[in-house]
Formats: sequence, C-alpha cells, structure tokens
Amino acid sequence: MRIADFLTDQRVSCEYLPHPPAFTAQKRAKYLHVSGERVGKSVLLVGPTGPLLAVVPATHQVDLESLGMALGGPVRLATCRELSEVFRDCEWGVAPPFGRLYGLETLLEASISPDVWLAFETHSHMEAVRIRCGDFERLERPRRLRLIRAV
Repeated sequence: MRIADFLTDQRVSCEYLPHPPAFTAQKRAKYLHVSGERVGKSVLLVGPTGPLLAVVPATHQVDLESLGMALGGPVRLATCRELSEVFRDCEWGVAPPFGRLYGLETLLEASISPDVWLAFETHSHMEAVRIRCGDFERLERPRRLRLIRAV
C-alpha cells in the first residue's frame, strides 16, 4: 500500500514535500531546510528473530551493539539486496518508516518526542511526508528503545 493512501485512509494530518533526489536522510534535511533531528531515518536491520525496522533521527546512527544486547542477539544492517527484497514497491535504496505495511516490527528511538513533526522518506528519493511523531506511533505502534548512542 502506498504511504499516501495509507495516511489518507487513516485520516492523518500530513504534508507531502517534494524535493530534489536525496539518497541520504541528511541530504533530505538539507533540501527540506529542516534540522536533521526532524528527519526520521528508517534503517532496515536483521536481528535475532529476523528483519526489523529502526527509526532514528537523521543525525544519528543505530547503536548495533547496544540494540543487540536489548534484543538478545546480534543485530546487523541489512544488505542492499535484503532492502530491495523487503521494499519491492519502492525505489532502490528507499526504506519507508511504516514497517507494519511490510510485516516488520518497527523500533523508534526513545528520545524522539511524540509532539515533534518528522519528515520521512516515502516510496521514492524525491518525496517526503511530514507527520507528527504521535500520529506515527498511533499508526505504527513501534517499540520505543534507546537505539542511538548518547551524544
């Protein structure tokens, strides 16, 4: 299901933001003229029970070692091939934040406030959608964990 259709069906207030091709979350933040803290980066991981999706601020990386301890086994970044196999309806390299639409458990960085508006990649490198983190949580029901190293 396309994210635009999903958000419309769920009656979520959002804003679609077209932008030049951005192949990283930090580049997306630059094109959208927002702080990287306000851009959600979706990272496909492979954990002890299989693939899962982590959502963190664009300014941070997932702490794989700490996450592995929290999940009870090793965690690694998915390969490009694994990414394209999971997100078949997306442009190559795109990982949208709604893991549930793809049968994945989603993890959300614990420090992100439910009140902030976050911009997420949709199905292409040229469009983002901005929604309130609380709405994202209501729809996705992610598990909140500390996913990043303390800064």
